[in-house]
Amino acid sequence: MRSVRINLQTLAAAVFLVIAIAPAPAAATEVECRDLQYRIIERQSSADDRQINGFLFEAADKGCLEIVKTLLAAGASAETRRRGGESVLHVAAGSGQAEIAALLLDHGAKIEQRDLKGATALFLAAEAKRRNVVKLLLDRGAKAGAPGRSGTTPLAAAAFNGSEAIVKMLLAAGADPAAADISGKTPILYAAARGFQPIVEMLLDTGIDPNAKYEHDLTLLMWAAGHANDVPEEEGRVLVAMLIGRGARLDEADDRGKTALIIAAELGHAAVVEELVGRGAAREAKDKDGKTATDLASNDAVKSALAAP
Repeated sequence: MRSVRINLQTLAAAVFLVIAIAPAPAAATEVECRDLQYRIIERQSSADDRQINGFLFEAADKGCLEIVKTLLAAGASAETRRRGGESVLHVAAGSGQAEIAALLLDHGAKIEQRDLKGATALFLAAEAKRRNVVKLLLDRGAKAGAPGRSGTTPLAAAAFNGSEAIVKMLLAAGADPAAADISGKTPILYAAARGFQPIVEMLLDTGIDPNAKYEHDLTLLMWAAGHANDVPEEEGRVLVAMLIGRGARLDEADDRGKTALIIAAELGHAAVVEELVGRGAAREAKDKDGKTATDLASNDAVKSALAAP
């Protein structure tokens, strides 16, 4: 790591000046930034490079723009990193500090720097739903498709979190909608599992086949039918209806012989079961164990939907 080489007397004088003339930070961070300013002053005679870099990370995380400016002007490095490989830019990106991220880039921060888990600043910003930072980094030339941890792309992170605006920005910047992570999952599967119909539709509009087979022969409709338990039932139903309207085949089976209807019934998603039955899904279909959706129905609402004429 590069030595900071800060003149501590100059730094102390600069921080005093920041306290005197800088506009107050936003209310949520005002106390924290003031506290950080005074701690820097108190340690002016003993702070070493590591402590000064620690101040820089803290200021970037809390949004203390004037302190970041002061530290950089006094010689702190925008390229400094923590043991986990996180740069100051990583911290600013994850915290949504677009102005600080821009300042760090202006002072030499590497936009494609990865932490030890493989995450770039863009990935962390997308994962944290920091739309302003995502826009800044893309405008500054960040690679939209660069994978983060576990090979997961910023697009997949945004799709999983339901960040429609970020998904749109990343697609416009050239992110590959079909890029799979190390588990074989693509952005559209993450969106389907979370019940995010607008994002699934946005990704389908890029040309993704609604009947493509993924790992274990699962289709997009199966992922939607087996959505996460915290997805509102109506959102799950709307997504399934949209996929059927876009040509998803009802009675495809995965490598266990389970159809979308069997998956939904087994997981207790009554609204999805009702939608699938209403669309003509085969109630008599059996999985490889010879079980039908009715055999595997996990609650009374599902049983009622399956029994409907």
